[in-house]
Amino acid sequence: MRFASLLSLILFLATSFGQNPNTSVAPDSCPVTKPAEQAFVPPAPHPAKLPRGEFWFGTEKLWTFLPVTGMWSGLPHYTADDPTFRQKVAFWRDGYDPHAEPQPNLTVTGRRIDSQAPPLQTDGKGNGSWTDDDEFIMTGINFPTTGCWEITGRFDEDKLTFVVWVAP
Repeated sequence: MRFASLLSLILFLATSFGQNPNTSVAPDSCPVTKPAEQAFVPPAPHPAKLPRGEFWFGTEKLWTFLPVTGMWSGLPHYTADDPTFRQKVAFWRDGYDPHAEPQPNLTVTGRRIDSQAPPLQTDGKGNGSWTDDDEFIMTGINFPTTGCWEITGRFDEDKLTFVVWVAP
């Protein structure tokens, strides 16, 4: 049941927000974050493996899942008149309880590393979220341009940095 709820969340994010594991790979000029030879496995009760095309990335202090391709493509605009490209990102933290901390101290920042661009915009502090059997922190990111982006999530003293290619 827990795996089914997590799988539903991941599939929702992947299909609703442009994460498509069947697209081509990011350009070699963008050092996207790839799965490590020794894969990160989140603590129980989270599943060790994700659906094809996704992998866990991080530490027990803070983790997320990323596309194996290193690319988020076809991201929607937040609203019809918004020129930015929107992606929702879920973060997990061992022991996090969204009922006790509905406005967790998660902040996300980022910068484009292959060209000049304004900084990305976020929803501010993350929001505590849950399914019947999973608890996580959800935040939205608005990219002003496509390109190679370094993203850092911070929760208190812990941080997690990764690189993705945001494709048109």
